[in-house]
Amino acid sequence: MSLTPNDIANKEFKKVFRGYDIDEVDDFLEQIVEEYERLYKENINLKEKINALNEKIEHYSNIESTLQNTLVLAQSAAEQAKENSKKEAEMILNNAKERSEQMIKEAEMKANQLIAEAQQKVLEINKEYEMLKQEFNMFKSRFIGLLQAQLETVNKFE
Repeated sequence: MSLTPNDIANKEFKKVFRGYDIDEVDDFLEQIVEEYERLYKENINLKEKINALNEKIEHYSNIESTLQNTLVLAQSAAEQAKENSKKEAEMILNNAKERSEQMIKEAEMKANQLIAEAQQKVLEINKEYEMLKQEFNMFKSRFIGLLQAQLETVNKFE
């Protein structure tokens, strides 16, 4: 059974002859109520912060997953572009023997350009992924530090 600040504030004791000083007991109970209420509110705030931080962690996990999927798609697109460029170069070679050298050079340049662009995109996505991963790790470390600090604070009051 957990106590609330109201439980403490409304607690009444039997009055006996030669008992404790009523004013002194009331003052002490009032101090307990104030401190307990402060801790109770702090606990509620900490729970709300934990929930908010858990939501952020889930959000960043979703972003990480999306970035990983995007990276796979970009790599697949680069491979497909490379394959398409090679097929195009082969068709040109078979259909136009007299212009084969020039067309092969053009196809290779186009393929290299597409590959270079795809590789650049992959590098950019990898860089963005690493940055988000670092931000997530920093956030996670700060969150853990915050939780540990809050736990130490709560433990001091026990």
